[in-house]
Parts: sequence; structure tokens; C-alpha cells
Amino acid sequence: MADRLLLYDLTYNQIQELLVGWGESRFRVEQLWRWLYVSLAGDWETMVNLPAGLRQRLTTETDLSPLTPVTYQESANGQTRKVLFRLRDGETIESVLMRYTDRRTACISTQVGCGMGCPFCATGQGGLVRNLSAGEIVGQVIHLARQVRETEPGQCSGAEQAHPIGNVVLMGMGEPLANYAATIQAIETLADPRGYNLGARRFTLSTVGLAPGIRRLAEEALPINLAVSLHAADDGLRDRLVPINRRYPLAELMAAVRDYAGTTKRRVSIEYALVDGVNDALDQAQALAWLLEGLLCHVNLIPLNPTSGSPWQPSPRERVDAFRAVLEAAGVATTVRMRRGIDIEAGCGQLRRRQPSAAGNKPTI
Repeated sequence: MADRLLLYDLTYNQIQELLVGWGESRFRVEQLWRWLYVSLAGDWETMVNLPAGLRQRLTTETDLSPLTPVTYQESANGQTRKVLFRLRDGETIESVLMRYTDRRTACISTQVGCGMGCPFCATGQGGLVRNLSAGEIVGQVIHLARQVRETEPGQCSGAEQAHPIGNVVLMGMGEPLANYAATIQAIETLADPRGYNLGARRFTLSTVGLAPGIRRLAEEALPINLAVSLHAADDGLRDRLVPINRRYPLAELMAAVRDYAGTTKRRVSIEYALVDGVNDALDQAQALAWLLEGLLCHVNLIPLNPTSGSPWQPSPRERVDAFRAVLEAAGVATTVRMRRGIDIEAGCGQLRRRQPSAAGNKPTI
């Protein structure tokens, strides 16, 4: 199937071009789009208002399955589910479904592996294999949305019925801004009002700090949320924790972030993973407060999600609280973010590392 056209890879206009080229009426495009993104159809035979001949041609020439679930892991409290997907070429990626009282959030991947090399991240330790296509990114949300609709019907009423996944965070495997075109196309597809119609403000894109990508994103007509994984307030330490800092040091990165906030008028989330004895001292909290002074932002403090075999450990609660107090005293809005799925190693890359890909490709950076 890997050589068939993946339907989720196509924009609305590209599907229109395809079907019209097959001699179909234009209204078939809207019908098919709704089957894909409103009904979340998982097979051709359910698309009963499409002619049998069209369904047969779609079956023969296109593919509706960008990914196949291989392994599921469910947290003990039932709030977090992690899925390992196998792609059509045999590579694997991870996605996470997070259940809250009033919403369901999908944490999705944009690359197979990651080339950013952050030493405390299981995905970064494995290196980059390839970018995902737009359809492979979209397919993660569709799969999880279909799963929520099928398994939690009592939770899907009103807005949730239309959007069983109500928030999407691009914080899984990979660096979204290093796969820019496919990432933006996927967001536009899921936000299309003719289909899934998820408001752009329901998307959060997380980057380790690709300054040119941040500036490019500021020019997009997509009011999505930006999160920047900072993790250190000085270049020496950040070079160690986030190696891309050697290419885009803090002065360049923060200039891009400030320009983004100024252009979009949107608050930027600053992600700061607290690592025991590494970046959690009170003087480091003060340095972070100075770095963020005057920026429209909100800091998410995240005790590190540990990976097996890693020397990096999360900061103890008392140090997390002390760090937060310094930021709040300086007037920086701060939240300690709840860690989810610790018992199933929900930090991306950990499940994939234990399940070698069928493709046999060795990750490269």
C-alpha cells in the first residue's frame, strides 16, 4: 500500500483536482471530505452516498490508512493512553491521548525520531529518521478522535461530538518547525471549516527554538499557540540541554519570540523542564525572570519526565515550588504543569525505542 496515494496527504483542492480528473462531479469532493473529517470513516464501504464505482477506484488507487496501531499503553488512572503506530514504510511513531474532565487532547508527532539531540529526551537520543507527511500527522488525530467517539460515547455530546479531540499539541516526536510545510498543511486540514473544523487556537506548536521558523510562523494566517522549550536562561547551560542553541543562541531566539508576540499579539508559552541539580536553582529562576521581562508569556514548569537508564531526574517538589515562587515574585505568570502517564513512560520516544521498526532503518542525525 505504500505506493498508493495517501488521501489524508491531499488538501481539499487537491482532492477536487483528483476527483474531477476522474470525471466525478464537484459535489462528490465535499461528500468525501465530510466522510474523512466529520464522520471519521475508517473504510470505503461506510461511505454509502458515494457511487460504488468511485468507492472501488478509491479502494484501488488510494490509501485510507496512513498508520496502524501496534501497541497501546494505558495509565493506571485511565487518563492517559499512549499509542505506537506503524507507518506504511514500517517506521514507528508515538501519539498520546490525554483525558481531562471537560476535554480530550492529542499529543502528536511530526517526525520519525528527532534531530535536535536534547540529551534528556528519548526521541532526541534516537536521532532523526525522516519527516512525516501531512497525512501521517493528520492521521494521528483522526485515529484518536475515532477512538474517543467509539469508546466514550457518553463523553461526546455537543461540541465534543463534533470534536472528540478538542485540543491538539504538536509536542510528540520531532521538531515541528523542522518539518514546516507538512505541519502547517496538517493544521490547516484539521482547521478547515468544511471538515473537522477545529479552531486554530486549539493547536499548540512546540519548538526547541528554531528562530527562523518562529519568524515564519508569525506571518501565517493561523492564530495557533506557540510554545518554546527553553529549559535554561543562559547559553552555556542551554548549549548542553538544547544543542540547537549553538546555532540559534538565546539572544537570537528571544528576539524572534518577542517579535512573534508583538506581531501576533498572542501569549507565548515558555516550557521549562526542571532537572534535579541541573537547571532548578534559585539564581537560575531569577535569570529566567530577567530573560522574560516584558514578554507576553506564561511559563509552564514541568518536572522532568524521566527516561529509563538516564541520569537525568525530575526536581523534587519543594525545589519546583521555590523556583515558581521566584518567577511569580518577579511578575511572571507561572504554572506547574501536571505530568501525565509516568507509569507508562508517556514521554515520547520511550515506547518506540523498545519496539524496533519493521523498516530496519538506523536513525541518523
